[in-house]
Amino acid sequence: MKKTAQCGLLVCLSLVLSFIERMIPLQMFIPIVGIRLGLANIVILFSLSNFGLNETFIIFICRIILSFAFSGNITSLLFSFLGGLFSLITMNFMLKYNDRLFSIYGISVAGAAAHNIGQIAAAIFVLDSIYIVSYLPSLLLCSFPMGFLTGYIAKSVIYYLKHAKKPS
Repeated sequence: MKKTAQCGLLVCLSLVLSFIERMIPLQMFIPIVGIRLGLANIVILFSLSNFGLNETFIIFICRIILSFAFSGNITSLLFSFLGGLFSLITMNFMLKYNDRLFSIYGISVAGAAAHNIGQIAAAIFVLDSIYIVSYLPSLLLCSFPMGFLTGYIAKSVIYYLKHAKKPS
């Protein structure tokens, strides 16, 4: 029951972060269409490191479905689903080898890059054109700072929650 409540809170948190992210005018500073910080990835990284793939997948699916329910945009559903799925699979694979090979920063950057690849795959499907792949290098370049930022925040949250004193 406790884990279910925690997962529910994480779904809500990822939705809130996703909506906050939409309000940040990032394209004023980085003129690339569709560029986002990836704040919901903080929740995914936290969930993967604390609960595992099954619970994280449920949190991811709930966020995608609820975001679609609020926005009603089928195209963004496809983009979010494919990008998020690519990111989730990549980060889960890398997290299994975290102690030996990858830091949380590397995992987050790889997740951001995988998300962009998933979105390009969705764009190829929606636009029925392979030429959209030419947009990928710009997105992958942005994966580094965005992934590093979300990795930093996720690491800080994970560290704080592991070292916070529990109420008695």
